[in-house]
Amino acid sequence: MRCTATSRVRGFTLIELMIVVAIIGVLAALAVVGVRNYIATAKTAEAKHIVGAITRNAITQYERERDISQVLPATGVVAANTHVLCDSAVPVPLSITAVQGKKYQPSEALGADFMSGSPTEGWQCLNFATVSPIYFQYSYQVGGSYISQGLPNAPIPSGPEAFEAGARGDLDADGSSCTLVRTGEVRNGEIVTSTAIYMNNEPD
Repeated sequence: MRCTATSRVRGFTLIELMIVVAIIGVLAALAVVGVRNYIATAKTAEAKHIVGAITRNAITQYERERDISQVLPATGVVAANTHVLCDSAVPVPLSITAVQGKKYQPSEALGADFMSGSPTEGWQCLNFATVSPIYFQYSYQVGGSYISQGLPNAPIPSGPEAFEAGARGDLDADGSSCTLVRTGEVRNGEIVTSTAIYMNNEPD
């Protein structure tokens, strides 16, 4: 008598397929969130780098000796070479709406964007410029009108010989802006800066 063995091929049940689909959906959602966070972090790194560069340039320009032109008094005495902070710069771009959920291409035309200012004022004085597209609005303020005023735990400098290098952005165009600043002030002839870049409303 011959015995033959038969094997049954068993397929997946509907419940098993639904579990697999659910797992794939969860993994896909996590991947999307991870990529979104990575992109936001990369864009924020741009702001940290530029704010740091503006701060370093402000210190470098302050440490230079400048012969400030002035009208001579009756005695004919002139001021000696002195150290001064660069005066405030025009924000780039002028409106934060230009970087809401999009990049802004700075103009390279003389007198525009980072090419504006003079030897004692603004971006030309700071000797700072970037031609790459930017995701944030950048500012440099001296003596007041700081973009960090009113923000919780912001390092607001005091006195007229103080500055703030700042960045504001709205990466997802939801009306909630992220602010990064670093401050500095002159103390006993030297610039003392905040120990770290302050960030408010970090993008998700």
